[in-house]
Amino acid sequence: MTYSLIPALVFGYLLGSIPFGLLLTRAAGLGDVRKIGSGNIGATNVLRTGNKGLAAATLLLDALKGTAAVLIAGHFAPDLAIWAGLGAFLGHLFPVWLGFKGGKGVATYLGVLIGLAWQVALIFAVVWLVIAFLFRYSSLAALTAAVVVPIALYFMSTPQIAALFVVMSIIVFIKHRENISRLLAGTEGKIGAKG
Repeated sequence: MTYSLIPALVFGYLLGSIPFGLLLTRAAGLGDVRKIGSGNIGATNVLRTGNKGLAAATLLLDALKGTAAVLIAGHFAPDLAIWAGLGAFLGHLFPVWLGFKGGKGVATYLGVLIGLAWQVALIFAVVWLVIAFLFRYSSLAALTAAVVVPIALYFMSTPQIAALFVVMSIIVFIKHRENISRLLAGTEGKIGAKG
């Protein structure tokens, strides 16, 4: 089994490293999404192009690559699903094709969660939507959900999956450190703002 974990991790990484936000915006003739807004390749920054359809497609595809990694690897063994999910998450954050500069991982985080514990993914979605509706900050919504998820998993899933999401949530916070600084300073961009 130990020898199988590395291929599962690598498989997940390669799937997760597909930069859908960049590919979709270029295909739509909108240029390089990394040159606007936060410079991120994720759905929130794609939304800053003003194209809601592309942002929704980016969100969906970035999530699905996490779910696909989990489900395909999990077909062979449950433990492999966890490692493939971690690989997909890391692939999105650090894609080799983009000099290891990727997104912040929230959609792929959610996709992995859908594959491993869909009930808790619903909790993530509700928390994200409520915070986003109340405050209009995608980053705040994601960070709040990333706190709730490991706690929910502790009660509703296996220790291994809960531990995986403790690690992933910590990484989400690290990747959002600039957003946290802007939230504290009152300068964070709100959902739907262009630029």
